[in-house]
Amino acid sequence: MESLRTPDERFVDLPGYRFEPHYLDVPDGEGGSLRMHYVDEGPSDANPVLMMHGEPSWCYLYRKMIPGIIAAGHRALAPDLIGFGRSDKPAQKEDYTFQRHVDWMTSWVEQLDLQNITFFGQDWGSLIGLRVAAENPDRYDRIIIGNGGLPTGDRPAGEAFLRWQKFSQTSPQFDIGRLINGATVAQLSEEVIAAYDAPFPDDSYKAGARIFPSLVPTSPDDPAAPANRKAWEVFQKWEKPFLTTFSDSDPVTKGGERALQAMIPGAKGQPHVMIEAGGHFLQEDKGEELAGLVVDFIAKTN
Repeated sequence: MESLRTPDERFVDLPGYRFEPHYLDVPDGEGGSLRMHYVDEGPSDANPVLMMHGEPSWCYLYRKMIPGIIAAGHRALAPDLIGFGRSDKPAQKEDYTFQRHVDWMTSWVEQLDLQNITFFGQDWGSLIGLRVAAENPDRYDRIIIGNGGLPTGDRPAGEAFLRWQKFSQTSPQFDIGRLINGATVAQLSEEVIAAYDAPFPDDSYKAGARIFPSLVPTSPDDPAAPANRKAWEVFQKWEKPFLTTFSDSDPVTKGGERALQAMIPGAKGQPHVMIEAGGHFLQEDKGEELAGLVVDFIAKTN
């Protein structure tokens, strides 16, 4: 599999980001391997808080949350999905499938032998992360989802998402930093916008970012639909603590928290939160507040 690797100098002196890089190789699915980058901060023997980003961001999205997580004594882990951040980027859109993303993340979790995980996922971080959790439930203690879910294609996709899906495939310009800025309530600085652009020196690095919206199941016969339905069978019996922390200003996932709260036993009676003045990327708008919610939820459910 042909892949690209963003030069290290692209990640020097990014605002608010002073974390040491860590790397691990995962099988690419074709007999080779891909290098996955991740942040690993806090005590190595503490229980991990695994934070997964979505589309088209990278673990830079969690820079405001990581300090609060480690200050509470937890181990903060934030990987870059394959195709994003400092992780390798397969060059062809066809190299990316939902199943491959699940396999890549599963390999990473297994190689680190993570146990007693508190998982936080948003956007594609939730789609992939929920699949990994459903297929490895003994590794997880609790789950928190913000602006995410696990679609099976059995329900119509929202109009806002369909517009985004079409845009990702047809727009001649795909400016990552500007796209993220457009999905936050706060106006990002030019330096932060540039930090989100850092992993993508040119369009040849954006195959994963471009194809991701098309991999979301929007019809019952989608290739990922059967595995996602099987995962839902697990979550409909999931008794471990499950929290939703959606934001009030995200047109893509608005209302998605209701299905999670209604269908997952572990979500019953939990202190679900609607975060005010938060856009789709609530970690960017309300990162410190969100970290506090995660820390409090761990304390209350230990």
